[in-house]
Amino acid sequence: MVVEKEPLEIKDIPEWRFDGSSTYQAEPGDSDLTLKPVAMCRDPFYMGKSKLVLCEVLQKDGKPAIGSNYRDSCARISEQTKHLQPWFAFEQEYTLFSCISGKPFGWPTDGGVPAPQGPYYCGVGDGTVYGRKVSDKHLFACLYAGLLIGGTNAEGMPSQWEYQIGPLPPLVVADQLWLSRYILHRIGEEFGASISLDPKPLAGDWNGAGNHCNFSTNLMRQEGGMKHMKEAISKMSRNHAAHIEVYDPSGGIENRRRLTGKHATASMDEFTSGVGDRKVSVRIPRPCAAIGKGHLEDRRPSSNCDPYRVVERILRTTCLD
Repeated sequence: MVVEKEPLEIKDIPEWRFDGSSTYQAEPGDSDLTLKPVAMCRDPFYMGKSKLVLCEVLQKDGKPAIGSNYRDSCARISEQTKHLQPWFAFEQEYTLFSCISGKPFGWPTDGGVPAPQGPYYCGVGDGTVYGRKVSDKHLFACLYAGLLIGGTNAEGMPSQWEYQIGPLPPLVVADQLWLSRYILHRIGEEFGASISLDPKPLAGDWNGAGNHCNFSTNLMRQEGGMKHMKEAISKMSRNHAAHIEVYDPSGGIENRRRLTGKHATASMDEFTSGVGDRKVSVRIPRPCAAIGKGHLEDRRPSSNCDPYRVVERILRTTCLD
């Protein structure tokens, strides 16, 4: 959208309409849906006065679009729990694929595969790292945009990467994760790389891709916070199935390929927790255990999760139920 003046606040940006039938959100006979601006940042592509604007989808009656707009319910839960000052941070993993060969970015095109996992995590050097330019440019673009990106690293499978968003309040972290994903896909276009958020992009002895969610409340961050962290874990253990259902778009079907108990994951079929253990459902980082306060890491969400649903479910379980 081209406007006459630079928008400084969300209220300066008008709503827009689009064809919901082309996005499988409406039928052709009644396809007008509304884009309502809810968050914006500086645009790292057009730069200058340009902005990237995140919108939520509304039906013709102004109500949230059913089945696609989870931001609305997340906003309500965030408001109910704001007195606890919850913070969230996401660790977004993704895999690069070549738009030409359809294979992971930089992999042999003659049917061969790289050496087994081992040297790739946080690796360096030709033949070890694939796609660093994509990761680096994404980092710089998010910094320009003003998103709270905390870092980036190569992951266990070659051509697999991670970046972190947060810690931020519930709704803000989910908004920023969606904006950062959009920026990532745009940058992939420049390098002939498609961005896969598939939780198990390749079968076999390769890592899957998750979106670990770090969470805390003001009580967890204060002295004696370990007590509240353990209470939250106990509540999460009793609601394991409800969490798994919303931690990937398929209700758990896609995530089951990843949560096998192997490749630094817990089994999907049971809830586990521990200190410094990356084969559990929910981990207490060792530094937090040492000082008796801090945050939890829920390792179950898949790379393609909807952050609004993840944030809402964690808040419901730990702060309301």
